[in-house]
Amino acid sequence: MSIKDEFDLSGRTAVITGGGGGIGRETALVLAEAGANVVVGDVKEAGLNETIAMAQDIGGKGLAVPTDVTKKAQVEALVAAARDQFGSVDVMCNVAGIIRNNLVVDTPEDELDAVLAVNLKGVYFGCQAAAAVMIQQRRGSIINFASTGMDSPVPTISCYALTKAAVAMLTRTLATEVGQYGVRVNAMAPGFTDTPMTQRWFTNDDGTVDGSKRDELWAMRGAQAPLNCIGTARDQALGVLYLASDAARFVTGQVMRINGGVSMV
Repeated sequence: MSIKDEFDLSGRTAVITGGGGGIGRETALVLAEAGANVVVGDVKEAGLNETIAMAQDIGGKGLAVPTDVTKKAQVEALVAAARDQFGSVDVMCNVAGIIRNNLVVDTPEDELDAVLAVNLKGVYFGCQAAAAVMIQQRRGSIINFASTGMDSPVPTISCYALTKAAVAMLTRTLATEVGQYGVRVNAMAPGFTDTPMTQRWFTNDDGTVDGSKRDELWAMRGAQAPLNCIGTARDQALGVLYLASDAARFVTGQVMRINGGVSMV
């Protein structure tokens, strides 16, 4: 098998949550470039349609399914739509996530619940729905999104970090349960990456960008990494492509940290 063939996803179907923008959108586009049919779920319907249009522009086939990952039935419907439309679910990317910044003593219960619902339960529901289909198929790759934020304690991100640590353990546990059926389960743990989640720190209320704040933030976060730079959504999406492809046939239960070397675990 050639290198090109090992990364080729032609004829396969990938489901991506959080695909209305950021890393989720870039993941959908990279997998479409590799030949996959992409089925994208998000609460942002306008963003979903933009992602599918972009995938089609590069020759991909796609389907947008409005999805709230905090609702188990909606996640199941997303996976079922992929199977019904394209005949299989070969890759499941649980990307959807949110963050809230508060000190532990100041965290409102509703914000804790919101982060747990999206970042942990949403991933859990995605794993359940995809694994049920993949076990029957006797093949598949599930890719969950953790974060380098789980590796070192940082003030104000307790809710986010604890959910990402839980996702890493969920990934390992599920990998032990479904490996016998030819299903692989891995996680991505991105470092600081240029996405809407990080752009909020330099985006004004009217949507304009404060260039000086952006440059200062990127310089500061880049300086924390041995590679002296921050990541892009495509950096993360290319890692997903590896885990989704046959090139990673012997890889399961792992957490891939694409983070410029900030955390070396």
